[in-house]
Amino acid sequence: MKHGRVTEIPEDFWIPIPLDTDNITSLSPFLVPQDHLASSCTYHVMALFMFFIFTVGSFINVLTIACTIQHKKLWSHLNYILVNLAVSNFLVSCVGPFTACCSFAFKYFIMGPLACRIEGFIATLGGMVSLWSLAVIAFERWLVICKPLGNFIFKPDHAIACCAFTWVFALCAAVPPLCGWSRYIPEGLQCSCGPDWYTTNNKYNNESYVMFLFGFCFAVPFSTIVFCYGQLLIMLKMAAKAQAESASTQKAEREVTRMVVVMVLGFLVCWLPYASYALWVVNNRGQTFDLRFASVPSVFSKSSAVYNCVIYIVLNKQFRSCMMKMLGMGGGEDDESSTTSSVTEVSKVGPA
Repeated sequence: MKHGRVTEIPEDFWIPIPLDTDNITSLSPFLVPQDHLASSCTYHVMALFMFFIFTVGSFINVLTIACTIQHKKLWSHLNYILVNLAVSNFLVSCVGPFTACCSFAFKYFIMGPLACRIEGFIATLGGMVSLWSLAVIAFERWLVICKPLGNFIFKPDHAIACCAFTWVFALCAAVPPLCGWSRYIPEGLQCSCGPDWYTTNNKYNNESYVMFLFGFCFAVPFSTIVFCYGQLLIMLKMAAKAQAESASTQKAEREVTRMVVVMVLGFLVCWLPYASYALWVVNNRGQTFDLRFASVPSVFSKSSAVYNCVIYIVLNKQFRSCMMKMLGMGGGEDDESSTTSSVTEVSKVGPA
């Protein structure tokens, strides 16, 4: 699909204008269906997918929060961070996918410019809290298992401080577009809103904001995750080598290796498409790109509200057991996740 010139309108959105169209106001994504961007089938498929993310993501995250409130055995420092992740994922799943579902169903952003800014802000805030929570979880695992600080004990107070840290950093990323550094506008097929990484209007300094997001909100957390889990894998390799005869140690190494691979891949699936696509657009101004593909990064970032929970919470035996009890599906195992237990066992041979 080829689009014509990109025209900026002195409001809160931009749209690619077909070459044979002069009345740009008639194509406002807040007023009329955006049939010139994609087929009705594309919009309806996206609406169904957003409805799936909204229902499943909201349900899993609410269940996680309710389980933690009800079961005191879940009140541990690591689980505080997991609940923080669930709260941020709930924000993303109940706001972003819901408004996107409604908009895709009507093929334009039916809720207007103010709702667009609200959705963009909340989705960005929740997404950044989620992203930094993943980095905090990796950092916590590194401190507890690899013990770089010796006998330092990671306590619930530290976990609460780390959770507060994620919200402060998320606000640093989500507030600027409300204050004139970039802005929140319809993106992709114009049915969901996010930071402006399309236009070149110097009034909003979009390029510098995108570079800030890429460095501060993607590269730094990702580097933290890779470093911490990398150190964890190195320690486990050393432990497995030292205890080559121990079946439990070898099993722990395999489990944690799989866990780390899944966590890193999950992070990349969530955020790499958005970060890389935005960076490409910023550094290739004037290049033609299809807005149907520009919607893909936004969809992946919103769907993180589902698979973040699957990776970090549902696969935890302790959380899974409590969830099954709340749903009336019988008991379950009351122990910690097998991976965490195995890792703790292996860590005994690590640094003191």
